[in-house]
Amino acid sequence: MLLTTIVVVIAVALVFDYTNGFHDAANAIATSVATRALSPRTALAMAAVMNLIGAFLGTEVASTVGSGIIDAPQGMPGLIVVLSALIGAIVWNLITWWFGLPSSSSHALIGGLVGAALAASGGVQWNGVVAKVVIPMVLSPIVGFTLAALVMLALLWIFRNGRPRRLTAGFRHAQTVSAAAMALGHGLQDAQKTMGVIVLALVVGGYHEGFDIPWWVVLISAGALSAGTYAGGWRIMRTLGRRIIDLDPPHGFAAEVTASAVLYTTAFAFAAPISTTQTITSSILGVGATKRLSAVRWGVAGNILVAWVLTIPMAALAAALAFWALHPLVA
Repeated sequence: MLLTTIVVVIAVALVFDYTNGFHDAANAIATSVATRALSPRTALAMAAVMNLIGAFLGTEVASTVGSGIIDAPQGMPGLIVVLSALIGAIVWNLITWWFGLPSSSSHALIGGLVGAALAASGGVQWNGVVAKVVIPMVLSPIVGFTLAALVMLALLWIFRNGRPRRLTAGFRHAQTVSAAAMALGHGLQDAQKTMGVIVLALVVGGYHEGFDIPWWVVLISAGALSAGTYAGGWRIMRTLGRRIIDLDPPHGFAAEVTASAVLYTTAFAFAAPISTTQTITSSILGVGATKRLSAVRWGVAGNILVAWVLTIPMAALAAALAFWALHPLVA
């Protein structure tokens, strides 16, 4: 029964990873598709490959998710906590995908873990949640917005005497590289979160010691995220690529370069599971604001902000409901 439950939890974790892929595919390629630097299918194929590569670049974020958010009980109760967390995250991912809102799959997973742990009267490592989730959640959009605006202003000054048509063509080619860098960062950050949850399930089930990530966990997590990315997330892609601002290649390039830099820094330097969605969205807002404030559709941005604020509590609620439904079945 215990082994069967572990297999079920791993399967559901891969379903979450897949939904993360198609939910967050827009993070990597929406700007490149919107500026016609890449065709949608070419962009998705490139993003899927770079996601796969990015997943193999580190495991520090996975260790944070697996060991630094909750103290799950051992045995079957702990597995039910992890399973409920995944269900809560999947539910919120699907709701926000349906409405085309670029919410954070990362924060949905964190909210699910916290909600399931609280429903089980288990331990939540609040210091870890604040240091590794809440503070980066607040700071990363501010950094993304500010840094993207500065990068865009620098590009405008450097190329102030350039020919618009030639610059547009050049930045359209450059976006191929910046979109690949963004997809690599997405794989680096988001695949690790599923790795951490799978290892947490193995630990509480008694099939693994410590939070080192086995190679096969890296492989299946990378594969599921990559497959989900290739499936595409067209609803959210339209929101990021067209509804916030009308992007051109220079602005798209600046947004992607900025978001990639933030993703790499937080993963390698701080092992913080930040939201790729928040990072690229705030970067798009930052470059858009350099045109003029009215160029940004602030109503759409406001809806996105509401989704950001609601993600952790709503995913936590969904996970708690899932725990209360599943716990009596194995009690």
